[in-house]
Amino acid sequence: MDLSRIDEVEELLEEIVEDIPEKYFDHLNGGIVLEEGIMYHPQDINKTMLVLGLYKIDATGRQIAIFYGSFMQMYGFLPREALKEELRKTFCHELTHHLEFLAGNYDLVEEDRRDIEKFLKDEMR
Repeated sequence: MDLSRIDEVEELLEEIVEDIPEKYFDHLNGGIVLEEGIMYHPQDINKTMLVLGLYKIDATGRQIAIFYGSFMQMYGFLPREALKEELRKTFCHELTHHLEFLAGNYDLVEEDRRDIEKFLKDEMR
């Protein structure tokens, strides 16, 4: 895997996080992690549905993961500012999952579920 932009992506992610008030990170005890690999949705047997980010809840806590490899596969051709905007969209989406979880609201989970179902259905055609 080409890691030539990983430092740049990490820096962009840090800039994005710095622009968000700290209170929104309460209870995100697993932090924000930039994972090197490519992640595909587990239900997508054709490996065409990239996962760009993930809000994880497990026994160790709550974490937001951003997948560098997935971003590079989808957006690696973009210049710095355009890549930052795509990172911002994904990060804010995952942060919304966190905030909704804390509030006991699962609207975004349901929206994602519908989008995934549609993608998988369309892929089978």
